[in-house]
Amino acid sequence: MAEHNDQGKFGEEQALKFIKKLNYAIIECNWQFKKFEIDIIAKDGEVLVVVEVKTRKSDAFGTPESFVTKQKQRQLIKAINHYVEQKNLLNEIRFDIISVLHDGKNIIIEHIPEAFYPIVK
Repeated sequence: MAEHNDQGKFGEEQALKFIKKLNYAIIECNWQFKKFEIDIIAKDGEVLVVVEVKTRKSDAFGTPESFVTKQKQRQLIKAINHYVEQKNLLNEIRFDIISVLHDGKNIIIEHIPEAFYPIVK
């Protein structure tokens, strides 16, 4: 497996541990719709939470969360729309980002609830 894939998997494992401590119920991990993937789908109470995990070794080129582009946000929105239709859910939806910085020694995790909102056109 490529190093960046190992790094991403490590970050997702750390994010799962982190949100479990927040008492979120994990519903799905790495859920896919077409070419789109949602890292984690969880519930915080009755709110369905879409969690995008970004892992980097350094923030020299920007914080991990800064790599969640508008295009990535649109992809997450399309994917979760399909998910809620498929599962016939009526829950409120929230988009969070978990940023993981891991330089081999230290791990810094930042949780950004309500990181972005879907734009209605």
